[in-house]
Amino acid sequence: MNNLMDSLVNSTKQEVTYFIADLHLAQNRPDMTACFLRFLKDEAIHAQRLYILGDLFEAWIGDDDDSAYLTTIAKALSTLSTLGTAIYYIHGNRDFLLGQPFAKKSAMILLPEVDLIDLYGKNVVIMHGDTLCTRDISYQQFRKKSRSWWWQAIAKSLPLFLRKKIAADYRKKSAAATAIKSQDIMDVTPDEVIKCLEDHHSQLLIHGHTHRPAIHELSANNKEAKRIVLGDWYEQGAWLKVTPTSMQLMNRPLI
Repeated sequence: MNNLMDSLVNSTKQEVTYFIADLHLAQNRPDMTACFLRFLKDEAIHAQRLYILGDLFEAWIGDDDDSAYLTTIAKALSTLSTLGTAIYYIHGNRDFLLGQPFAKKSAMILLPEVDLIDLYGKNVVIMHGDTLCTRDISYQQFRKKSRSWWWQAIAKSLPLFLRKKIAADYRKKSAAATAIKSQDIMDVTPDEVIKCLEDHHSQLLIHGHTHRPAIHELSANNKEAKRIVLGDWYEQGAWLKVTPTSMQLMNRPLI
C-alpha cells in the first residue's frame, strides 16, 4: 500500500525545482509565515526538489528550542517531504547553528556551505552568498569566529533564555551596523563570484543573502555565465523556479 501511495504521489511531480532564501521567519511576522506555508502547499508540493539557501529563520538559537512555532514549521516541511519533494538546506548567516536534530525533524538534508549540484544537466553552484561579500570585513571577521567549534560550543552551552536575549541584542546591533554600511560593501565582490565559478568549473551560481533579486550576466571560465540572486521575504514571497528549459524569479504578496 505504501509503495502504491509513493507511486501516486511521485507521478504528480513536475520537472520543477524551487530555490528560496532569506525568509527570516519569526513568530512576530505571521504574514511571512502564512506566505511560506502557502508556498509549500501551492508551489513546492508539485516540485521534485526544494533548496533553502539559508536564513530560513530570523535567528536560530539552538535545536533545543522546541517552541510551538518552530514545531509548526518543521511539521510543514516534513509533510512536504513525505509527499515526495526532496528538501535541501544550506546554512545562512542567521541560522548557522541549525543542526541535525531540527533537520531530521523537518526532513531536510543539510548541504555544505558551497555545493555543486546537477540541475537538469547543468553543473550549478549554490550557496547562501555571505562569503562572497569579502569587502564587509567586520562581518567576515565575525563569521570566521562564529563558525569555530569553540565559539559554537560556548554558545550552545548557555541557557536557552540567555541565548534568546543574546540573539535579540545581536539583531539590533546588526541592523544598526547595516544601516551605516555602504551598499557596495554589503554586496558581493565581483572577483569573488568569478573565482567561485571557476573553482567549481560552473557557469551558473545561485545564492541569496544580499536581498537583491536579479539575474546577472557575466563571464567566467572564458564563457558566458550567470549569477542568480534570490529575493528576501520581508515584503513579499520570493523564489526561483527552474525547469529543464527555463529559470524565472517569481514573487507573491504576503497577504
